[in-house]
Parts: sequence; C-alpha cells; structure tokens
Amino acid sequence: MTQQAVRRIKRTTGKKTALWRGLLFSVAVTAAAVAAFALIISFVDMGDGLIRVINQLIKAGAIFAGVSLAVPRGDESGIRRGALLGLIYMGAGVLLYALLTRQQFTWLGYLIDVLMGVAAGGLSGMVLGSLPAKK
Repeated sequence: MTQQAVRRIKRTTGKKTALWRGLLFSVAVTAAAVAAFALIISFVDMGDGLIRVINQLIKAGAIFAGVSLAVPRGDESGIRRGALLGLIYMGAGVLLYALLTRQQFTWLGYLIDVLMGVAAGGLSGMVLGSLPAKK
C-alpha cells in the first residue's frame, strides 16, 4: 500500500470517528437539556406551544454542539458532514419517538423534523467549516 493511500485511510477514519463522537455528544447534550427542561416544567406552568418550541431549540442546539466536535474549523466538507450528523441524529430520534410512544403522528411531521435536523446540521457545518483553521 502506498503512503498516500495510508494517509487517505487515516484521514477518512478520523472523520468517521469525529462524526460518531459528535453524534454521541449531541445525544448527551439532549439528555441533559431535556432533564433540565423537565425540572423547569415541574415548577413552571407552560403551554404546549412553548414546550414544542423549546424542544425544537434543544434539538437544534444539540445538533450544533455535536457538529462542533465533528467538523473542524476550515473543513471544506463541513456542510455535508454537518447535514449527515443532523440526519442521523434526527432520524434516530424520530424512529425512537415513534416506537416508544406509538402515537399517530403524520409522516409529514416526521419528515419535517428530519429535514429540520439536516438543515440545522448543514448550517452548523457551514458556519463552523468556514471559520479559519486553527494554527
């Protein structure tokens, strides 16, 4: 195997590891934020609309946090990798939600949630990837 092929394999493996590390960090941020939000809800009476908005903000913030680990500054493929992280995060979340709650939610609602994750991840990757690389 040539030295160039070895470098390419190492570079790709590092990106895959970073993506999974970012995904796990997103899940951890979500769990912590949802636990804190549940505690707040137990003391403060909130309407369903506000709860839905805050849940969406928690998901978007968790995706941004995960992308910040998965996409290094100055990375040209930040949009793609961020969108992929958002897709995996929201796809798994929607699937788990559907299986655990067994609620009748429209496919359009699920699709919108997944597309929001892809958009949030892609936007986060674009912003973080366009920052100058650390020296």
